Amino acid sequence: MDIKTINNNEWNNPGNWSRRGIFGIYFSKTDTRAWVPKALPALGWTINFGHPNSVFWLGAVIILPVLLVVGLTQWLPAG
Repeated sequence: MDIKTINNNEWNNPGNWSRRGIFGIYFSKTDTRAWVPKALPALGWTINFGHPNSVFWLGAVIILPVLLVVGLTQWLPAG
C-alpha cells in the first residue's frame, strides 16, 4: 500500500479523531502528515498530534503568538 492510501485510510478512521467537526483533534502515528485537513474543508487544517513534529507546530502556531501578544502588551503605555 502506498503512503497516500495509508494516510487517507488513517484520516478516514473515526478512531483517530476525538470527534469530527470544528473542535476535532486528530491523532495518528501512522499518518505521515504533520498537518491534515479538517473533516469539513471550509474549517481549514489541523495538527496531527501523533506526528513527531506536532510539538513544534503547536508551539509555533499557538503558543508563540500568545507569548508575543502578552509580551507586547507589557511594552505598550498604559491608558
